[in-house]
Amino acid sequence: MKITTWNINGIRTFRCGIKKTLDALGADIICVQETKVTRDLLDERSAIVDGYNSYFSFSRGRSGYSGVATYCKDSATPFAAEEGLTGLLTNHEGAVGCYGNHSAFTDEELQLLDNEGRAIITQHKVKCSDSIQTVTVINVYCPRADPEKPERKQFKLQFYKLLQSRAETLLKKGSHVIVLGDVNTSHRPIDHCDPSEIDDFEDNPGRKWLNSFLRDEKVSESTPEFLQDGQFVDTFRFFHPTRTGAFTCWSTLTGARQTNYGTRIDYIFANDQLAKEQFAEVDIMPEVEGSDHCPVWGALRCSLLPSSKPPPLSTCYLPEFAGKQQKLSRFLVKVEQKPRDPLPGSQDEGERRENINTLDTKRILNIDSAVQKSKKAKTVKTSSKQQGNLLAFFKPKNEKHLGLSEVGAQQKSSKAPPNQDGLLKQDGSGLVQEVSSQIHSSTQDEQQRTQTSNPHGSKGASLVFWKSVLHGPPPPPACKVHGEPCVLRTVKKEGPNMGRQFFVCARPQGHSTNKEARCNFFAWVDRGK
Repeated sequence: MKITTWNINGIRTFRCGIKKTLDALGADIICVQETKVTRDLLDERSAIVDGYNSYFSFSRGRSGYSGVATYCKDSATPFAAEEGLTGLLTNHEGAVGCYGNHSAFTDEELQLLDNEGRAIITQHKVKCSDSIQTVTVINVYCPRADPEKPERKQFKLQFYKLLQSRAETLLKKGSHVIVLGDVNTSHRPIDHCDPSEIDDFEDNPGRKWLNSFLRDEKVSESTPEFLQDGQFVDTFRFFHPTRTGAFTCWSTLTGARQTNYGTRIDYIFANDQLAKEQFAEVDIMPEVEGSDHCPVWGALRCSLLPSSKPPPLSTCYLPEFAGKQQKLSRFLVKVEQKPRDPLPGSQDEGERRENINTLDTKRILNIDSAVQKSKKAKTVKTSSKQQGNLLAFFKPKNEKHLGLSEVGAQQKSSKAPPNQDGLLKQDGSGLVQEVSSQIHSSTQDEQQRTQTSNPHGSKGASLVFWKSVLHGPPPPPACKVHGEPCVLRTVKKEGPNMGRQFFVCARPQGHSTNKEARCNFFAWVDRGK
């Protein structure tokens, strides 16, 4: 049995071929995070993959955000599957169950914790030696603690607490448990590229939670259970306790992957017994690109026993993919607009108003568009009733170069008197030749006037004018360490410097001891230049 986790940073990572990518990972169960897809945008190519059955959890308040999915080979079809950690999103048979005590959370908190599409749980049967056992796989994308949004720190800790409660409850009910995914916290200093730059590294609340969730391998078997730490094991560190530079996430903005200046925040946790008795190897795959994270895989000695059919949560049962005929009555029923569920606490008030009013705004825009089209149609219809002038069919496109006085003079100099309709008594070809000669003469006069007033040409004058009005960026300075041209950056963080530009070394970010990495050159761009 092989299991893999990977933060794909958008399901577009699979555009080269989702089946090809899944097959290349070579795992029975593949858990991906940050799919950034909602139910209405999920296409059949991503949901229905030959040889696999899939299970998705979507963000319910924000498009292009969060989301997790678990792909299981047909030979690893789970017996039960469930979305979320709370049980509030489960309204079907085939759920995993074992929800634990939620007395520490309010109903609103529970709803918000499952509202962002951060967990999928699948339950499998495995054969270990001569016995058949249950393994529950919890695929999670834990929240990030945004320093600019203090409420997200509390949200992240609540999610950790809920995750631990669910995992430990499943463990007490007799199932082995694997928790894997993007946990968004590096555990030890060895898991961080530069822990010395972080104040109070060990006091970080996320690291304190990991200390309580994971078992300290230094604790002996004879230590009483109430004095031991958590019941789960970081399987990578179990096999590679001293490996350095084993990172799974790098900043794409600074090119930190080139210098391996990253963190290890993607894990495969397993309960102590399963980790020590069944896990054979765990490792990372930094060579796999396509995301700012890399996959992590684990191999177990036990073999999977597939279910005869996927549980109800499988995407193959969704109406849009199941090929079911939709009833006509469904499209004729009047649907009353219901108030939307509150959006997740990760969004500010502006985003909240924008998402809530999206439907009304689109409806108003559609009405306005229809009114404008109606007015335009009426105008065209009215104007079509007017009798056209024959001259309009022979006017060249560049007639705008002729002045009104010139046209009048040309009409007076014509020998042919106008008829009762004001038309020249000339055949069509003669009229066209006369107008063409007038246009040619006028164009030559215009070119002579232009050359007299601007001997250098209008193109050169225009170029000088726009250069005097629009100031381009100043030439990049050279950094002092490498002597190479710097790159221009813009401050996007809210504050007094937002929008200001600055120059930094063009090399990728790295440790201060790495001579090939970015130096500390920094220079603001003078706004006056």
